[in-house]
Amino acid sequence: MQKGKIKQMVAVSMLSTIAYVLMMLDFPFPGLPPFLKIDFSEVPALLAAIIFGPIAGVMVEGIKNTLHYGIVGSFTGVPVGQLANFIAGVLFILPVSYLFRKKHTVKRLSGGLILGTALMTLTMGLLNYVIILPAYTWFLGAEPMSNQVMMDLILKGITPFNLVKGTIITLLFLALYNRMKPWVKKQIAQQA
Repeated sequence: MQKGKIKQMVAVSMLSTIAYVLMMLDFPFPGLPPFLKIDFSEVPALLAAIIFGPIAGVMVEGIKNTLHYGIVGSFTGVPVGQLANFIAGVLFILPVSYLFRKKHTVKRLSGGLILGTALMTLTMGLLNYVIILPAYTWFLGAEPMSNQVMMDLILKGITPFNLVKGTIITLLFLALYNRMKPWVKKQIAQQA
């Protein structure tokens, strides 16, 4: 039992480091605001979540964002962006983990990825309106955005960004899973 816990801790640490490196390799998506950048750091968190369970995936998200804030910092001085990334990542990976861990099929994995994309997109739109965008303006000492400006940014920038990011990561993860399926199933069986 102890050996399994140590293996899980090492795996979560390694996946967190990989997630941090992938987070640094971000890029803007054409047609969306340039401050919204796509990265593939959810892929290691998804692996942790489907192999070790949802808490492991959340830990990868948390460690990745803590590393990012500690090393890169934040232009607001407060980790608003990292907190938003953490919340979005958790919203994305949890449905995948819960659906896939009940029955290990590609159909359940695909359903979880689609549900995760929808949950992340809808919830992050609401959270940006209520908390995240006002926090950015407050910590930057800028004039608060009007409701219309926030709605335009959410509907024309943040929502399409989350849909695009979720779709790209879904397609990438499904392709990766198909290549790694025997290994992933073996890792899951060892956890049982």
